[in-house]
Amino acid sequence: MDASGLMARKSVDDIVSGGEAESQTLSRTLGPFSIMAMGIGAIIGAGIFVLTGTAAAQYAGPGIMLSFVLGGIACAFVGLCYSELAALIPVAGSSYTYTYATLGEFFAWLIGWDLILEYAMGAATVAVGWSGYVTSILKDVGIVIPAQFTHAPGTAIEGGGTALFNLPAMVIVAALTLLLMRGTKESAKLNNVMVAIKLAVVLAFIGLGWRYTTSANWTPLIPPNDGTFGHYGYSGILRGAGVVFFAFIGFDAVSTAAQEAKRPQKDMPIGILGSLAVCTILYVLVAAVLTGLVPFKELNVPDPIAKGVDVIGIGWFGALIKLGALTGLTTVILVLLYGQSRIFYTMASDGLLPKLFAHVHPTYQTPYRSQALIGACVAVVAALVPITILGEMVSIGTLAAFCLVCGAVIHLRRSEKGMKRPFRAPAVPLVPILGILFCLLLMAGLPLDTWLRLVIWMAVGLVIYFFYGRKHSVLRQRNGTTA
Repeated sequence: MDASGLMARKSVDDIVSGGEAESQTLSRTLGPFSIMAMGIGAIIGAGIFVLTGTAAAQYAGPGIMLSFVLGGIACAFVGLCYSELAALIPVAGSSYTYTYATLGEFFAWLIGWDLILEYAMGAATVAVGWSGYVTSILKDVGIVIPAQFTHAPGTAIEGGGTALFNLPAMVIVAALTLLLMRGTKESAKLNNVMVAIKLAVVLAFIGLGWRYTTSANWTPLIPPNDGTFGHYGYSGILRGAGVVFFAFIGFDAVSTAAQEAKRPQKDMPIGILGSLAVCTILYVLVAAVLTGLVPFKELNVPDPIAKGVDVIGIGWFGALIKLGALTGLTTVILVLLYGQSRIFYTMASDGLLPKLFAHVHPTYQTPYRSQALIGACVAVVAALVPITILGEMVSIGTLAAFCLVCGAVIHLRRSEKGMKRPFRAPAVPLVPILGILFCLLLMAGLPLDTWLRLVIWMAVGLVIYFFYGRKHSVLRQRNGTTA
């Protein structure tokens, strides 16, 4: 095995110039508002509308508010690192590209493979939540989808028997995949509209719901631990933070749009940090209102916000909130499917994946073949896998990626001291080190079986790399190290 070839790095200049000179280039159509809206579109979704209830009921109780604070602090450090790298290396690929420039090809492959957990599995997770809300809305207007077709196989359903597959989750993934295949500009316009609706609904829920909260539901704020790590108490807050951390991944999905930003050096930091700040505040407020409306043990449902609205008891408002939740979840799926295709686009351009993933449509200027394949796979996973397993896998994959991004900032500050940085993360290396430590802390709070699934997933990735990626690597071929 050629260790030097495995650690071969692409220089920052090569990455940037290669992204600009790519013959089948992506179109630069996104301004700062669209980029920030893309971040908000990805961040506000499953965290508020789905996982808040699950994490409160199973792990943290009303202390889920503190879990969001802990997750937000971790993301603040990581977000500063992402902002520096996205402005410095304004090409598609996110943390995969940043790792290629610092730790080399082998680690870049690992993080690219790891990002599938974040984006593709993240989209599947949210699609399952979307299914819960659309089922509730349709039921309100007299349309009932049989329970056998709204849950993962084996899920016990009311009245006896088990579910077969989640049909609504499949349908929404397929529809958004077709939209993304048609073009980035059109998808961004729809996303902007849906984000505006979603923000209005979230603010309405906070403003109106606060009047109906019961302080007794917040007592105790941190329920006593039942003797098991992660089941309430302080360890429950930690585990809850690890689970709802999934809800923060939108800000790094923004970095995958760098090659389609009009002014990436300015637009990327605005989009990343702006969307992260807005959403963290909203998360804490929604968690407070929701746990104040409904006793936390009753929130282990696919549509917890809808349950909270039922307590308020205003019919029209309930319909509005459910519609806003549905809109919010739609934007998350849209952005995550988009981000996954752009990462695959970059990896295929480097030769680590088949060229299929880098093929761009001559008219729509999108990697449409890659988008179609990703959509098909995500639809199948959303139909068959329970939301709890998906959410934990997404969280651990995301946290692992964030650790490497923070490390990349430290490395580049040393190896590329003279390079002009349009945005500089403050207090390096302290900020990146704190980002790594917080991410490791949140990873420690996740269950052992989630770690085992991560190990198995990464082992599969290693097999693919050694049997395909390293043999077709453009960089290794250029350096004469393909053997």
